[in-house]
Amino acid sequence: MTTESITPPQEENQIIAERRAKLQELRKNGIAFPNDFERKNIAADLHASYGDQDKEQLEGQKIQVAVAGRMMLKRVMGKASFATIQDMSGRIQLFISNGDTGEEVHNAFKHYDLGDILGATGELFKTKTGELSVRVTGLRLLTKALRPLPEKFHGLTDQEQKYRQRYVDLITNEDTRRVFAIRSKTIQVIREFFARHDYLEVETPMLHPIPGGASAKPFTTHHNALDMEMYLRIAPELYLKRLVVGGFEKVFEINRNFRNEGLSTRHNPEFTMIEFYEAYRDYRYLMDFTEKLFAEVARKVLGTTVLSYQGRELDLSKPFHRLTITQAIQKYHPQFTDAQLNDREFLINELQDLKAKYKSSDALGSLQLYLFEELAETQLFEPTFIVDYPAEASPLARRSDANPAITERFELFIVGREIANGFSELNDPLDQYRRFEDQLKARAGGDEEAHAMDEDYVRALGYGLPPTAGEGVGIDRLTMVLTGAKSIRDVILFPLLRPQASKPEAV
Repeated sequence: MTTESITPPQEENQIIAERRAKLQELRKNGIAFPNDFERKNIAADLHASYGDQDKEQLEGQKIQVAVAGRMMLKRVMGKASFATIQDMSGRIQLFISNGDTGEEVHNAFKHYDLGDILGATGELFKTKTGELSVRVTGLRLLTKALRPLPEKFHGLTDQEQKYRQRYVDLITNEDTRRVFAIRSKTIQVIREFFARHDYLEVETPMLHPIPGGASAKPFTTHHNALDMEMYLRIAPELYLKRLVVGGFEKVFEINRNFRNEGLSTRHNPEFTMIEFYEAYRDYRYLMDFTEKLFAEVARKVLGTTVLSYQGRELDLSKPFHRLTITQAIQKYHPQFTDAQLNDREFLINELQDLKAKYKSSDALGSLQLYLFEELAETQLFEPTFIVDYPAEASPLARRSDANPAITERFELFIVGREIANGFSELNDPLDQYRRFEDQLKARAGGDEEAHAMDEDYVRALGYGLPPTAGEGVGIDRLTMVLTGAKSIRDVILFPLLRPQASKPEAV
């Protein structure tokens, strides 16, 4: 018996040459890439339907199947061979023999390579070891793979190569496929949740004449026909609130946003969010609503609300913590007194010691926020709403009636990362205009992330925005929580990467 293994990378050029020669022979003998094989069954369904039946039960039914997939294992044993193919649902074993397929087909199979895509017809049976298999009567090579699979059967070992060649990572790594199946299911459950709560799903522009909806540096582009500079969307917020003005009182959008920022384990310049807005609600309602959303997503996607993230237990069914910025600082650094945290000079000295960025003109609330980001943010492992953000850091949020220096805003942190941002919306057009003017001053002072003036949005508010609550949830970071991923790149199929210094040869 011979067993074919995945070949070391140093032999790759030779292997590619050999496989090209095989492809050339296929071209001579007919259609090299046929497209007329009809797959009728997938592996997971066959295992679910017949995996529990014994050998005698299967033989009595004579179940005929047609399967197709990529060959991941191959064992040649003279007049009989085994292969394992992998499709979108899983794997199933093939049994090929001279007696079932004829010697010519079996001999052709012996020259097939790991990674080739096969189509097989035959009858289900169980081997002596009890493995559900297909006794092949018809076998075709549907796609010849010219490049060999990675050396290690469990997949690529270089993390950056996994990101650059995600297609190979998906072929060889079941954990990677699981992560992206969870991501897809998460989006599906979120969409169903909002539809059930009578939200209308909408689409708003990706190209904006004015960057807005968040504090971030935009990507710029140029529209040739109009000869105007435009910006990739940093957030859909202002368009969604225009729709609330227009009478769509419950709207959501699952959207792609683009922010011209650095790369990190938490940041990718292109990312996915859901933003939603509901009239006649406030930020307190949103926090309750978000707890229900996250618990339902975990339960329906994973089957449980109790997760394990990097070895620590996380329960999304428990009430989330709610703390102000200063309460969060004191929770992890109880040495700070209320008086100190309300003393600008003290805060500036602390930020200087931490080598944190700040401006001497920053108001008290902003200085408190910077200290929170330095000392407390990464400590918030359990779900925690941080509330009452300073007005100067929240240009689109409604001021608190009790304290105009803060806003009715929260950010949700889980495993030390911001997952969501929500607030009671500012619907006073005059206050909004003044806030935009303050942001323009900040931009003039060098703050590239300050909000631009959007006069049309102010005009829309002039027609009357009802009391409204709105929120954005990062789909990528939520998926990180659900899958235990350390880096945002692990949950984005094709994350942004620097160009390679030397590009690998194409086939």
